Amino acid sequence: MQMPDPRPERLARKSALVRQLQQCLPQGAVISDPAELRAYECDALAAYRCAPMLAVLPSSTAEVSDVLRICHEMSVPVVPRGAGTSLAGGALPSADSVILGVARMNAVLDTDYENRFVRVQTGRTNLSVTGAVEENGFFYAPDPSSQLACAIAGNIAMNSGGAHCLKYGVTTNNLLGVTLVLMDGRVVEIGGAHMDAAGLDLLGVICGSEGQLGVVTEATLRILPKPEGARPVLMAFDSNEVAGACVSDIIRAGILPVAIEFMDRPCIRACEAFAHAGYPDCEALLIVEVEGSDAEIDDQLARIMAIARKHDPLELREAQDADEAGRIWLGRKSAFGAMGQINDYMCLDGTIPVTALPLVLRRIGELSRDYGLDVANVFHAGDGNMHPLILFNANKPGDLELCERFGADILKLCVEVGGCLTGEHGVGIEKRDLMGHQYAPADLEAQMAVKDVFDPGWLLNPAKVFPLEVSEARRAVDVAAE
Repeated sequence: MQMPDPRPERLARKSALVRQLQQCLPQGAVISDPAELRAYECDALAAYRCAPMLAVLPSSTAEVSDVLRICHEMSVPVVPRGAGTSLAGGALPSADSVILGVARMNAVLDTDYENRFVRVQTGRTNLSVTGAVEENGFFYAPDPSSQLACAIAGNIAMNSGGAHCLKYGVTTNNLLGVTLVLMDGRVVEIGGAHMDAAGLDLLGVICGSEGQLGVVTEATLRILPKPEGARPVLMAFDSNEVAGACVSDIIRAGILPVAIEFMDRPCIRACEAFAHAGYPDCEALLIVEVEGSDAEIDDQLARIMAIARKHDPLELREAQDADEAGRIWLGRKSAFGAMGQINDYMCLDGTIPVTALPLVLRRIGELSRDYGLDVANVFHAGDGNMHPLILFNANKPGDLELCERFGADILKLCVEVGGCLTGEHGVGIEKRDLMGHQYAPADLEAQMAVKDVFDPGWLLNPAKVFPLEVSEARRAVDVAAE
């Protein structure tokens, strides 16, 4: 028997949704043209693509509330999207979903220097938060490498960190409060302009929840006074393992630099060609930065360099001025883009104990030889947040699948040495089917029970975070109950 064509029903559903959304959003805020929707078919994990049914670009919390209420009433899945810089497929749409982008929500709503906070709409980019307060001597600490482009919404969703998170912490350590819109359109305020809210730590649940629980439209962020000064030092070594051992010894000594960044030879070469940072010719490079007064900087660097000398470095070099320091950091911040100019790659995000760095770096090298795929290592060494870049040929059949298997083995290794699957990129689609390697079934059930409370219909950011078979079964149960 011939089955009826579902397309007329699908088109009618889409038309009805467009009409309702256009009634509550400004002209041009609802995108339905297939050519225009191609801009939303993937995020920075560009190996996977799927055009959404629609995309909407609200400008306020009230408009977000209207969009979610309408989609909830029509049982339409919604995928929240910040700037689309997710490296784990966190903003990848499904064909039946609506992309809800917050890019037009970029205003600074309130600034309080006495109490050290700023309140912004979450479409504002990370770097522009500091830009709004730096003239008054303040800055926003979390600094992902994509900070020029990435949005605060995505930073909160993935609990992003950055090079300077060793001293200042990641997003959750600098987030004071949020305005959250639930899937049914209700608006709730969590936290506020103070360090610790009373009662349950719901803010800790929201930060890092990857758009599974609600859409964060406004955020109250902690801002800090700029330090008196800062100075980076370059440390060159003849092997990854020796550089990893040096990092472990610095942390073990109780010294807290503001940043310890690691790059290996492939990454050093790409970054030097891109930024002309003056990096030394070596197998592994550490960028260690300390801050404070001149006396504090001199004392900390003296102790750090004494530790480094025990590992026979090829070179130790302090930045001599602000220009040299700027070029050193430009090279590091450009690492992902610089590597992208020379090769296709997949960027991982496992986190390990700092003491395991030498072992994990050695095993990554061994796995690289086993799989026949090169790896460039660049990561936040001070807190063990690793970002191996697996190089592959996207045009060679089977290379992507080989790369994925290699990546899965690296992430499993991170868990086995006492770490976890992700530090700041999130789980998304990339690691969802590895969650069972880190969590027992009861642990996953507890996490999904939290989603049940916030999003009973499992309409927010579908097919992410949780193993696909489990999450789809959860959604099917809810649909059957309607």
